[in-house]
Amino acid sequence: MKSHSDDVLVRRLEQADSENLIALYNELTFGPKTARMRRVAAVMAHPGTRIYGAETQGRIIAMVTLHILPNVTYDGRPYALIENVATAAEFRKRGIGRSVMQAAIDAAWAEDAYKIMLMTGQRRGARGFYEALGFDCEDKFGMVLRRA
Repeated sequence: MKSHSDDVLVRRLEQADSENLIALYNELTFGPKTARMRRVAAVMAHPGTRIYGAETQGRIIAMVTLHILPNVTYDGRPYALIENVATAAEFRKRGIGRSVMQAAIDAAWAEDAYKIMLMTGQRRGARGFYEALGFDCEDKFGMVLRRA
C-alpha cells in the first residue's frame, strides 16, 4: 500500500497476519486477554470489514479495523465504523498510528462512505489523537450497552 518510513509498511492485512494481530488485540484489551486465531479469522472474513496495519521487520506493530456498512439514508451511501485501533507501546508517538488511521480513512472515502464513526474509551487518553485526524464529538453522543 504505502510506506510510513523506510522500515514501516502500512497495508491491508490478510489472514496470514492473524497470529501477529493477536498480540496487538491483547495489548488493546484492559480485561482478560481473549483474542484467538478463529476470532481474528472471522473478523477478517466478514464482508465489508478490513484491517489495516503497520509492519516492520515482519511484525505488525499497529492496526485499525474498518467496517463499511450499508445504509438507507444519504442516497444509500454506506457509512464506516472504526474500532480496535492499537499501536504497540514501544512504537507510539511516532506517527505510525496516524498512518494506519489514514489508510482506513482513505479506504472509507474510496467506498463513498458519507461518514466515519468511532468511539474511544475515556480512560485511554486518545481523544486528542482522533481530534487531530479531524474527528469530533460535537455531532453525536457515543453510547454503549454491554451485556452482563
